Amino acid sequence: MMPLLMLFSGIRNAFSSDELGLEILNIALPTTLALAADPIASLIDTAFIGHIGPVELAAVGVSIAIFNQISKITIIPLVSVTTSLVAEEDAADEQNQQSEKEMLMKVSNEDVKLDVHDHIEKAGNPSSANVGRVAKLKHDKSYIPSASSGVVIGGVLGVLQALFLIFTAKPMLSYMGVDSNSPMFKPAQQYLTLRSFGAPAVIISMAIQGVFRGIKDTKTPLYATVMGDVTNIILDPLLMFVLRLGVNGAAISHIISQYLISIMLLWSLMQQVVLIPPSIQDFQFGKILKNGFLLLIKVASVTFCVTLSASLAARKGSTTMAAFQICLQIWMATSLLADGLAVAGQAIIASAFARNDYKRVIASASRVLQLGLILGLVLSVLLLSLLPFASRLFTNDNNVLQLISIGIPYVAATQPINALAFVFDGVNYGASDFTYSAYSMVS
Repeated sequence: MMPLLMLFSGIRNAFSSDELGLEILNIALPTTLALAADPIASLIDTAFIGHIGPVELAAVGVSIAIFNQISKITIIPLVSVTTSLVAEEDAADEQNQQSEKEMLMKVSNEDVKLDVHDHIEKAGNPSSANVGRVAKLKHDKSYIPSASSGVVIGGVLGVLQALFLIFTAKPMLSYMGVDSNSPMFKPAQQYLTLRSFGAPAVIISMAIQGVFRGIKDTKTPLYATVMGDVTNIILDPLLMFVLRLGVNGAAISHIISQYLISIMLLWSLMQQVVLIPPSIQDFQFGKILKNGFLLLIKVASVTFCVTLSASLAARKGSTTMAAFQICLQIWMATSLLADGLAVAGQAIIASAFARNDYKRVIASASRVLQLGLILGLVLSVLLLSLLPFASRLFTNDNNVLQLISIGIPYVAATQPINALAFVFDGVNYGASDFTYSAYSMVS
C-alpha cells in the first residue's frame, strides 16, 4: 500500500520545473540520446553492409547478435554497480570538501578578529591566503575509489571477452545455426573475430560512462558517443567500398570508433577524478564484484527469457520469427526512454542516501516513478495509434504484417509495466539494493 501511495503522491507536480525536475531532465535526456545514438549508427551500418550482399548482411547480423549478448552480460552489472558506488562516494567527497572549506573559512575569520594588522605584517593577508587554499580545494580532482576500480575491472573483462570470442567464434556461430558449410560462415567468422578486438574499448567506455552517471554528468558520454558514431559512419564506406575491405572494413571502422570513444571518455575523466589511488587497498573490487554477480544473475535471467522466446518463435517458421523480431526491436527501442529516467533516479537517490537526505530519496523515487508511469501510458497510446501503419516501414510481407497486428496490442499494453520496471530498477540500484533486483527477476 505504501509504495502505491508514494507512486501517486504529488503526481500533479510530476512535470514541475523545480530543482529536482530540472536535475532529472539534465541527467535523463542526455542519457537517452546517448543510448539512442548506437542503435541509429547500427542501422546505418546495416544499410552499408546490405549493399555488399544479402549473405554478408545476414552473417554480420548473427555476429552482432552474439557480440551484443555476451557484452550485455558483463556491461549491465558493471555499469549499474559502478554508477551507484560512484554516486555515493562522490556525495561523501563533496561533503568532506565542504567541511574543509567551512573549517578554513572559520580559521580565517578567527585570525582576522585576533589581530588583522599584525597578521598582515607577518604573514600577508590571511583572508586571501585561506581563500586561495579554498579555491585550490575546489579545483582539486575528486577522489572516488570506485571509479578507478570500475575502469580496471572493465579492462580485464574486456580482454577476457575478446579472447573468449576469438577462440570460440566457430562453435558460437554453429550454436546460432551457422555451420562451416553455410555461405554465411566465412564472413560471419571474420566479422566476429575482428569485432572482438574492440571488446576492451566497449566495456571500458561503458564502465567510464557508469562513473560519469554517478557524478551526474551525462553530457560528456553523449558528446563522446556521438563523435565515435559519426567517425564510424564516415569510415564505413571508405573502408568497405573504397579500400574494398567488405565486412572486415565494417568491423575495423567500429573498432576504431569504440577506441576513440573510450580514449575521449578516459581523458575527460582524468581531468575530474583521481584514477590512481594511493594504495591497492583503496580499490573497491570486492564491492563491485559482489554486487555485480547479483546483477549478473538478473541479466542472465532476462537473456534466457528473450533467447527462449526467440527460439520458440523460430520453431514456428521464418514468418513468425520475422514478426517477433520486429515487435522485439520496437519494445527494446521504447525501453531506452525509460532507461534514461532509471539512470536519473539511480544517481540522485544514491547521492541522497550518502547524505542521509531521506526526504530527497522519497521525493526523487516518487518523481521518476510518476514520470515512468506517464511515459508508459503515452507510449501505449502512440504504439496503438501508429504501429498499424508504421509496421509497413519494416516489411511488405502481408503474412508478417498480419502477425505484427496480433502482437501490437501486447507490445502497447505492456509499456506502462515495462517503463515502471526499468525505473524501479533504477530506484533499487540507487538504494544499492541489488539483492532484491536479482531475486525479483529470477522469481
